[in-house]
Amino acid sequence: MFHNSSRGLFTLLLMLLEWTRPGLPSPLRPICDLRVLKHFIEEARDAQAAMLTCKEGCGLPEPVTVPQTKVDFSIWERKNALEQAQEVQSGLWLLNQAIGSLRASVTNTALQSHIDNSLINIFRIGKVLRSLNIQECNPPAGGVSGGEETWRVSSASELLQVHVNFLRGKLQLLLSNAPICH
Repeated sequence: MFHNSSRGLFTLLLMLLEWTRPGLPSPLRPICDLRVLKHFIEEARDAQAAMLTCKEGCGLPEPVTVPQTKVDFSIWERKNALEQAQEVQSGLWLLNQAIGSLRASVTNTALQSHIDNSLINIFRIGKVLRSLNIQECNPPAGGVSGGEETWRVSSASELLQVHVNFLRGKLQLLLSNAPICH
């Protein structure tokens, strides 16, 4: 009864219905709106402001390694998209480790909620990057690769300043130039 084209159309319709069925994960849609990043930056600034008002129970137990936030645009622009993504992913990994270390040492409850938000937002930034088809780059077992520029900070306020600067700098450059958004 069905013609070949009718069967093909019917099969395509069934595939679409199966793909859009509730309860199944759908592919991530690209998140190209930089207002999302601005929200993460604002929350990082809130954590930094809370840190500045904290008087007790808000220090780092030991210095932590953080990504370099300074951007040399001539070097950045010579890197391909994968190298830029790896640098940002490694930086996010370092920030996650450092902020996690801060979270473990902070006893000030007001500051803890800001730090928790920072950690959650790093996870959310990873989802944003995946939505833009930016591959997740896991650092080697010993930490970041030798090509990544890092430095050490010894105070929580320095750490949170690095967090803000990293989001405003390298992450914003990567997101604003994501090929899928152009």
